[in-house]
Amino acid sequence: MTTPPTTEATTWVIGHRNPDTDAICSAIGYADYLQRTRLPGARAACCGEINERTVWALKNAGVSAPPLLMNVRPTAASICRRDTMTATADESFLTVYERLTSARFRSLPVIDENRQVVGVPSLADLLQLLLPVGDEATSGTGARGIRASLKDIASALGGTIEEHGSDVDAERDLIMVVGASTAETVKDRMSVFPPDQLLVILGDRPKLQQTAVVGGVAALVITGGFRLDVETAAAAEAAGTVIIRCDFDTATTTQLVRCARRIGSVLRDDFLVFRSQAKVAEILAAVEDADQDLFPVIDEDTGELIGVFSKSDLIDPPVAQLVLVDHNEFSQAVEGIEDVDILEVVDHHRLGGNLVTREPIRYVNDIVGSTCTIVARFYRQDGIIPSVSIASCLVAGIIADTLNLTSPTTTDVDREILVWLAGIASIDIEEFTRNFFAAGSMLRSLSTADAIRADRKEFNENGWRFSISQIEELGLDGFWSLEDELQASLETLVKESNVEFACLMVTDITRHYSVLVTAGASEVISAIEYYELGRNLYEMRGVVSRKKQLLPFLCRIFGRLSR
Repeated sequence: MTTPPTTEATTWVIGHRNPDTDAICSAIGYADYLQRTRLPGARAACCGEINERTVWALKNAGVSAPPLLMNVRPTAASICRRDTMTATADESFLTVYERLTSARFRSLPVIDENRQVVGVPSLADLLQLLLPVGDEATSGTGARGIRASLKDIASALGGTIEEHGSDVDAERDLIMVVGASTAETVKDRMSVFPPDQLLVILGDRPKLQQTAVVGGVAALVITGGFRLDVETAAAAEAAGTVIIRCDFDTATTTQLVRCARRIGSVLRDDFLVFRSQAKVAEILAAVEDADQDLFPVIDEDTGELIGVFSKSDLIDPPVAQLVLVDHNEFSQAVEGIEDVDILEVVDHHRLGGNLVTREPIRYVNDIVGSTCTIVARFYRQDGIIPSVSIASCLVAGIIADTLNLTSPTTTDVDREILVWLAGIASIDIEEFTRNFFAAGSMLRSLSTADAIRADRKEFNENGWRFSISQIEELGLDGFWSLEDELQASLETLVKESNVEFACLMVTDITRHYSVLVTAGASEVISAIEYYELGRNLYEMRGVVSRKKQLLPFLCRIFGRLSR
C-alpha cells in the first residue's frame, strides 16, 4: 500500500484503525457510490494494515487495496503547490531571471538530475551574478572577470556563434575587454591578461578585430550586427578563435554578457526544506524567522521535489475532508481526526466517544450486522447496480461481520442484501464463506503482538479506557499453544497503549464459541462472570460478537465500578 498525499479536492472515505474486512470493503463500496452520485472526489483509504482475509477478498474481487492514510493533520504535502517551476544549477542567470519574472515569482527551487533540491535562490541572490562582490570585486580582474560558457554568452546576447575548435559548452574563466577606447588603449588592456582567457567585445573596428584574432584570444564578440572581413575570418578559423555575432551595441552587449553566468555559483546550502509528512504545526515554528521566500517539499522516501509553499500558504491551510465508515468514535479513528472536516458517518455501532463536527453532517447509523449492508442498501434505494467487483467486496464485508449471517447482530436486512449482492457478483455464498475464512489465520501468520493489534478497538465507558481485540479462527487448535504468549502480549499492550483494561476474544466461527484473554485492572477482571478456564482466561459459549455481546457486557461492568 502507498501513502497518498492529502489534497483539498479529495474526500477520503475511511474506516477505523486496525481495519477489519467490513471497514475496508464498506470504504471501497461507499467511495464508489459517492463518486457515482454526488462526490466525484471520493476515494477510499485505510488507517492500518489489511489482514489476510481482506487481502483475499480484494484479490477475489479484482479490487486494489486502498492507500494507507495514517494521519490527516495538515502536512507539507497538503499545503504545497505541485505545479512547481524549477531551475538547474547549470542554467544561466538570464534564462532563470526570465522564467521568474514571467511568472512573477521571487524565488524557485534548483534541482539536480535526480530532482533533489540543491538550492532555493531568491531574486536578490541571483542579482549577485550581475555585479562583482566580495573577493571577486577586489581580484585582479575586478568587474572584467566572468565565469561562463561561450554558448551561454551567445544565448544571452541572442547571437550566433561560429565555433572554431573551442569547447563552447564548458564553463570557463573569462576576462572581458571592451573595445570602446582608442586602439592603443585597447591593445594595452589586452596585453595585461592571458590571451586564452580574453573575451574581446568590439564593434566595426577591423584592425582591432585582426589584432585580437592574431593575438589568440579565446573569443571575439562582434556587436551591432557587423561581420568580420574575409581575411580576419580566415585568421580566426586558423587560430581557433570563437566568433560570436549579435545585434546589440557594445554597451548593451557588455551588460548582457554577465547574464550568461550560471546560477550554481550563488547557491547556498543553508536553505530550509521539508519532508512531505511534516506537520503544519511544526513547519510554522521552523519558518517563523526564516528569510526564505519559498520552501521546497520533498518526498518522504526518495527525497525528490514534489512541490513548494510560501509563508502565506500557512495562514489558512486546507484541511482534509473525511467520510467515516464502520465507526463513530474518535478513539478508533485515523490520527488527526480532530483537525479535519467530517462530512458524513455511516455506521452500525453504538454511539460513543467524543465525535464533534464543525457543521451539521449526514449521519446514518442502523441496526444491521455490517456497514456493507448499509452501503449496499444506498445503491439499491437509488436504483444503482454496483459493479461485480464492488458487489463482491460488499459480500465479503457482510459475511465477515455477521459470520455468514450466524452472528446475533444479523438482521433480515443483512440476509436480503447479501442474496441481492451475491446475485450481482454470481457468488456461491457457502463456497465464498469457506474460502474467505480459510484464507488466513492470524495466530499462524502473525506474531502474537501483531495478532492482538490486527482487529482492535478502543472504547471509553464511565471514565474507563479499554481495548477489545478479536481473532476469528476455524477452530482453536492454534490458540492453546500460544495462550501464555498471547497473555504476555496483551499485558504489554496495556502498558504501551495507556489503557486500563484490555481483552482478546478468540472466536471459533465453526462452533460459535470464544475464549477471552484479559489483562489490566484486577477489579474489572474479577467482575467477569464467565466460566474461568485459567488465570485471566474465560470461556464464552455462544459469544461471537464484540459489538452486540462482549462490549455491552463489559460496559455493564464498567458502569458498576466507581472511579
